[in-house]
Amino acid sequence: MAGGLVALLDDVAALAKAAAASIDDIGAAAGKASVKAAGVVVDDTAVTPRYVHGFSPDRELPIIRKIAIGSIRNKLLIILPVAMILSEFLPQALPYLLIAGGLFLCYEGAEKVYEALTGGHHADENAAAPETGPELEKTMVNGAIRTDLILSAEIMVISLSSVESESFLTRLMVLIVVALLITVLVYGVVALIVKMDDVGLSLARRSSSFARRVGRGLVAAMPKVMTVLTVVGIAAMLWVGGHILIINVGEAGFHWPADRLHDLEHWFGDLVRGGFGGVLSWTSGTVVSALVGLVVGALVVLIMHLIPKRKKTTASAH
Repeated sequence: MAGGLVALLDDVAALAKAAAASIDDIGAAAGKASVKAAGVVVDDTAVTPRYVHGFSPDRELPIIRKIAIGSIRNKLLIILPVAMILSEFLPQALPYLLIAGGLFLCYEGAEKVYEALTGGHHADENAAAPETGPELEKTMVNGAIRTDLILSAEIMVISLSSVESESFLTRLMVLIVVALLITVLVYGVVALIVKMDDVGLSLARRSSSFARRVGRGLVAAMPKVMTVLTVVGIAAMLWVGGHILIINVGEAGFHWPADRLHDLEHWFGDLVRGGFGGVLSWTSGTVVSALVGLVVGALVVLIMHLIPKRKKTTASAH
């Protein structure tokens, strides 16, 4: 009996070790997948605060909470099942999905560069609403959740591409972890950004001169933080979009761009020995990927701007 109990405990210990190792593997894979999707995450973080602009401070966090819940539903109830079915039964479609996603990121990044240079922007029907009642709040939340669906799809597909060689269960667990981790990260940071002004104003009213200085500093810094975040988001979109295109065009059969990028990274990495060579290699690859993303995105922007004009010209001619 004692021997049997010892054997059972050994089996339980072995299972526990295997489970722990599996959890470690899932955690490592989820971390790797999340890093790979970093460009879209930064963009998601930069985009969301505008959806609470103009609302009273007491409605900002409830609105962010509603958007976060919608984001979780997007990831777990819509995107996850589709991604898992494709990865199991049609994995050869993933490079083409990633190419489409890369094109979208390049287009979004280049469009924002175009808007910054021209001072223009997309027409936003929500921005024209004259009041900030419950109906407007509902409209803004629904609009944010629709935008999140696109960005979340990119995050999940990019993450899936990092673990496509793993088992079905591992892929499933990694995507669930990524979905929860990214949502908490993005909307936690968004909530912090949105409420930082209120924190600054509260500190600025304190009796302590130090607290007042910190408060005024926070209030003054937030516009600059948002500007930096926007610039980083655009750069990240172009870099990630360009890199996704280069790599997945290779996965689809045209290897020349990925091979040339690999050669360039090796060439820069060999210029300097030691850790700085690795930094130089990564920087060169990032810059080239961003330039590719900018060029490809500019072409898509040009096409997207020409199509409506041609339709308008044709309609006026008739």
